[in-house]
Amino acid sequence: MKDMRPAGRMWHLYKMGGLTPAITSMFDVQSAQQMAFIRSIMKEQRKNSLYDIPLATVELVVFDLETTGFSPYNGDEIISFGAIAVEGAAVKENETFYSIVNPKRAIPDTVVELTGITNEMAANAPELLNGLREFLEFVQQKVLVAHGTGHDKHFLNSALWKTSKINLSHRMLDTMMIGKWLNPRLKSYDLDTLLDVYGVDVTLRHHALEDARMTAQLWSRFMPEIQSRDIHTLGDLYAHLSHHHQ
Repeated sequence: MKDMRPAGRMWHLYKMGGLTPAITSMFDVQSAQQMAFIRSIMKEQRKNSLYDIPLATVELVVFDLETTGFSPYNGDEIISFGAIAVEGAAVKENETFYSIVNPKRAIPDTVVELTGITNEMAANAPELLNGLREFLEFVQQKVLVAHGTGHDKHFLNSALWKTSKINLSHRMLDTMMIGKWLNPRLKSYDLDTLLDVYGVDVTLRHHALEDARMTAQLWSRFMPEIQSRDIHTLGDLYAHLSHHHQ
């Protein structure tokens, strides 16, 4: 894998990746409308102050992405979005989103094996722009939750930049960070370990919606522990997490 540290190279790849969609969308009214929608969601999000929101009633979307690899700035792409709505500690089992998207590149055999998403399935799936717009329509202004958010945040940012020349402005919470804070002595904080520790039934791993569903159950089990530490708003939680991980 190439060394991606130099910021200049990253920006160059960003620009390269974003060039074609930007040009084609000028001729494609539907794409232009989708871009406008994505931009309006991000603009609205920047106005929101979320700090006073009580954890007991906060509206969240727990999500997961499956991707062709680990480097969105080096040609890897999203192949599926999965998301589920949560209110406070209550997982809304009926409010879910799932979509496979076409990565416009071959999916490595290891990823096909892991996710069950074949090249044929991906080739018949919607474009990234469509999948991203539908995902954001599901998310609206809610706070995003994921396990190990670094990976997902990079891919979402890359996808937003490529399709709409905009950066992600949603607040994010990381169940891995919360898990570390609540259980400082565990050897590992990967999803499988925490699901085991908190007694969450494992359905199907490496399926975006099922992973999101299990992560949502994890969040639900975290909630009483968080509140027992006298943390009752989103702002309190962010303050504690940032202090804990300095």
